[in-house]
Amino acid sequence: MARQKGHVKYVGTIGDIRHFKIKGQTGYFAGLTGGPTGEQVATAPAFERTRENMNEFGGSAKAGRAVRSVFSSVLGKMSDSQLTGRLTAIMKKINLEDQSEPRGYRAILISQQRKYLAGVTFNKNANFDSCMKAGADLVKNVKRGIADYSVAAFKPLDDINAPAGSTHFRLIFGLGVLSDFAYNATSDTYEAIKPDFHELSAVTYSDYLALNAPIPETVLNADVDTEDPVPDDCTIVAVAGIEFFQMVGENYYAFASGNAMKVVDAY
Repeated sequence: MARQKGHVKYVGTIGDIRHFKIKGQTGYFAGLTGGPTGEQVATAPAFERTRENMNEFGGSAKAGRAVRSVFSSVLGKMSDSQLTGRLTAIMKKINLEDQSEPRGYRAILISQQRKYLAGVTFNKNANFDSCMKAGADLVKNVKRGIADYSVAAFKPLDDINAPAGSTHFRLIFGLGVLSDFAYNATSDTYEAIKPDFHELSAVTYSDYLALNAPIPETVLNADVDTEDPVPDDCTIVAVAGIEFFQMVGENYYAFASGNAMKVVDAY
């Protein structure tokens, strides 16, 4: 793929060369127009491997989208523009681990490869561990859909890397349920194996906490509120985050940047 380095910036097609931008990357790119038709890709034997890859990529994208969906209430201020691609790539790695189904229809068994989700950062420009250095523990309940996030007492001026102008912050703790995915030949798409549990979630917040005052031990509880136990072919994703505010009068104004969240565990 060509990358344009000159001063003339344009998009579109000139002759056989197409010029375009890529979301999340700087500069302009160029590539040749043309290629196989959609019918050729869909039916020709030469494109069988392409169809297999497209099918599994679509399933991986669907599984990655589920992570964003389950935490959609907080991700608006916690993610960067390339999160979608990173989550799809993670799910594709999980997809490749499956040895039970033929190529092109391999399952996405998140519950068997949870290691790929642990530690995921939702905003590559704001690392949670760099923003929030206070000690914390995830306390799991016997009932998998319940957990506590216990943060030890700390001094924000020492343990928080806050953006300039912020006066307060809130801690965030959330749980989300992700089912494993399998290909459904009837619907010709990947579907959640346990739809009744898939994408259940619970997110809880601390009070508004001042950056200039010591913070006592804080315990945040999340409960996805299921009557039946979460099955083994579902994964509980636990996330922790921090968001910043500026207090003006009696109102708290949220910062659009500097907020951070990560996956503290997947179990």
